Amino acid sequence: MFSSKRTAGMPALATAAVLALGLSGCGGSADAGDSETGSLRIGLVTKTETNPFYVAMREAAEEKAAELEVELQTFSGRENNDNDSQVMAVENLISQGVDGILITPADSAAIVPTIDQAREAGIVVFALDTPTQPEDAVDATFATDNFRAGQLIGEWAHASADNPDDVRIALLDQDANNTSVDVARNQGFLDGFGIDLGDPSINGDEDDPRIAGNYATESERDEGRNQMENALQANPELDIVYSINEVVAAGAYEAILAAGREDEITMVSVDGGCPGVEAIAGGTLGATAMQFPSEMAIQGMEAMVALIGGEELTETQVDTGSALITDDPIDGIESHDSEWGLENCWG
Repeated sequence: MFSSKRTAGMPALATAAVLALGLSGCGGSADAGDSETGSLRIGLVTKTETNPFYVAMREAAEEKAAELEVELQTFSGRENNDNDSQVMAVENLISQGVDGILITPADSAAIVPTIDQAREAGIVVFALDTPTQPEDAVDATFATDNFRAGQLIGEWAHASADNPDDVRIALLDQDANNTSVDVARNQGFLDGFGIDLGDPSINGDEDDPRIAGNYATESERDEGRNQMENALQANPELDIVYSINEVVAAGAYEAILAAGREDEITMVSVDGGCPGVEAIAGGTLGATAMQFPSEMAIQGMEAMVALIGGEELTETQVDTGSALITDDPIDGIESHDSEWGLENCWG
């Protein structure tokens, strides 16, 4: 499980999370990290090169690499589920004999045999954003605690409802494959709302009558709109909509608006991209849990350089933080408004 660093603001988080990482010296430094033998070579492999989340991650990694005098190569898949391109990228990096690889797995399980090859070759591998399956297939993971991010918006949605025991909730998930991030956010939201979970490793097995259904959106805007239309047709009295990310939420809002339900349905999501925070400010999204992709890259790079240089990681599952963003704060639930969100968002 992720270590908990539920820090309220990023100005403090940037320092606190690195300190909490627990790097402890164990004497000496690896030749690869000695400036007299040349800089370290590290590869960053993201899911896509166009998604603003991964753009922010890549840019932060490039800045940190320049600061640390590390040679950084970047690769990406063509789409979120493009495992084949990631396999080729990692194999390329193995053949070059790089010192470390940072990867956001497109397929948490399918990439593991290739990661095994890299580690067998003596390459340090960290996962960013998305854990591998199993999680110990990499040396460390730097990511949002997605269960906690889901809890944040679930707690807010529960407290915001006039009668939380008598609502209908549509769950706009990623897909039916029970990927780790998808499940963690969904289950965290339900737990935060006070709904008993079935098997917490899968979506959709709860028997609470408040759940109107699970809808697979492929994390895409168009499918978010299509599935929201389906949800409204099957359940015209919906009260709350959870979405896997803000792109899906934007599509869902189009369907809600077309149905004339924009003043009757509360939407919550996860990500904290600038368009999502703007939706908070505009009143189309009730709350979102902000992630910090730049922190994943920054902390991952710093820890990798330290580990290769001979230091020791005392934590291997590092939560890079999340923050509740809403313009409708609830007493007892820590949150930030959209003004703060726009100062700290990405994309």
